[in-house]
Amino acid sequence: MDSPFLLVDLDRTPLPPIAEVVDRVVVGVAAAPTSVTEGCDVLLTGVADPPRPWVGCADPQATAARLASVVAGQPAAAVALVQVLRMGVRLAPAERLVAESLAYSALQGGAGFRAWLAAAPRRVPRPADTPVRLERDGARLTVTLDRPWVRNAFDAGTRDALCEALSVAVADPSVEHVDLYGQGPAFCSGGDLAEFGSSRDTAAAHLVRVHRSPAALLQRCADRVTAHLHGACVGAGIELSAFAGRVLAAPDTVVRLPEVGMGLIPGAGGTASLPVRIGRERTAHLALSGDELTAAEALRWGLVDAVVPAAAAVV
Repeated sequence: MDSPFLLVDLDRTPLPPIAEVVDRVVVGVAAAPTSVTEGCDVLLTGVADPPRPWVGCADPQATAARLASVVAGQPAAAVALVQVLRMGVRLAPAERLVAESLAYSALQGGAGFRAWLAAAPRRVPRPADTPVRLERDGARLTVTLDRPWVRNAFDAGTRDALCEALSVAVADPSVEHVDLYGQGPAFCSGGDLAEFGSSRDTAAAHLVRVHRSPAALLQRCADRVTAHLHGACVGAGIELSAFAGRVLAAPDTVVRLPEVGMGLIPGAGGTASLPVRIGRERTAHLALSGDELTAAEALRWGLVDAVVPAAAAVV
């Protein structure tokens, strides 16, 4: 079997036909951004702050080598990620969530995720009686993730409560503004690792994920939603907030997508939400690398719309 990673020097080598790389992660590098980008999953250049879809880095070859190592370590997850992102360009918004969930469920039964799970320390669930607070003030609805002791880690209880809260906005047109906050030191630290691997029926998990989907509800009311980010905004934290019509970030906001390193792909809607804001190529780079974006970097990429004082982002 060919390597699942392909590096193409766009200054010297033409891209291969799409049919030849359907099961490979294609990374293109160039000294400066070029117009030859179709068929690449990630585009790297040494030019600082290049235009979308390029990612600027001091040493593109070294960055490509690091991505190659990630792909070698988690080939199924890495290839599934770029395949879902490629398909998403041609799918309707709601269908992108279904495609993501199907791939996520397949990977839950894969060797890569099981190996990560076996090596991960065991965590004790720490649920909340009310994981999401809901407040109504006239036409404004405030939704607050409220598990600060775990940095608002996203568990099933939080998912269900957030669905109930967002259903109010979807069903009631008199709700003109929805503000989404996270209580405590972080907006949301991502999926609750205490629940990872707890589902033994991945097919059923897919059906639940599609039926109880905060992402799908956010798609329906996004133009009325403002997400207020601060602190860690990891995995589900950025995947869901990226659906919002307006995203505000405190200066201490840090964005990261760690799922590929776990043998998974983003599963809270990230392959549908982030490409709309930053393109599929930058989404792929963020997910494959696991790198952090600061608030300022996220602003330059268009992942957030403004960086605001911390007091404006935190309840």
